[in-house]
Amino acid sequence: MKLKQLQEKVKNQLPPTRYEHTLGVVRTSEILAEKYHVLLESAQVAALLHDIAKYLPNNELKEKLIAANEMEYLNYSPLVWHAPVGAIVAQKSYGIIDQDVLNAIKYHTTGRPAMSTLEKIIFLADYIEPGRIQPGVDEIRNLSGQDLNRAVAKTLANTIAYLKQKSSADIHPDTMAAYEYYYDYL
Repeated sequence: MKLKQLQEKVKNQLPPTRYEHTLGVVRTSEILAEKYHVLLESAQVAALLHDIAKYLPNNELKEKLIAANEMEYLNYSPLVWHAPVGAIVAQKSYGIIDQDVLNAIKYHTTGRPAMSTLEKIIFLADYIEPGRIQPGVDEIRNLSGQDLNRAVAKTLANTIAYLKQKSSADIHPDTMAAYEYYYDYL
């Protein structure tokens, strides 16, 4: 499927505001892919599809996680379920077979230790795209142009601090493991 066709298909799957966010992630991932020598098309496809399952009902997300034997996600907030389901949908409905692209989609919310450069790019692009305004985002935008690992470490630190403020938020173990892995870059 050509990139324009994929873009149109995604546009029809997402609400307008989420599609705008997705285009911001695509633009940001293109810049980072060029800087860090990642195949542009891989970054574009992963960015376009990163939130493809975001608006599926929780019961459908749950069914897809169970069917894919990814039940450990069910122990955590449904807000992270769309990422692994997005990888499943990308493979089954969009024919994506590149494991790096699938992993970039799967871990764009939680992160994980030893992410590939593409995974780091999608993880960061989702966090720093131009529409994002959370505290600390400008620092991470700046860091992402200098050192991906430092930018990832700071993003993980900010995410964990935010989640700890929310008393009911369980932090996914991939996020904690990623934080421990990238901690030395802070």
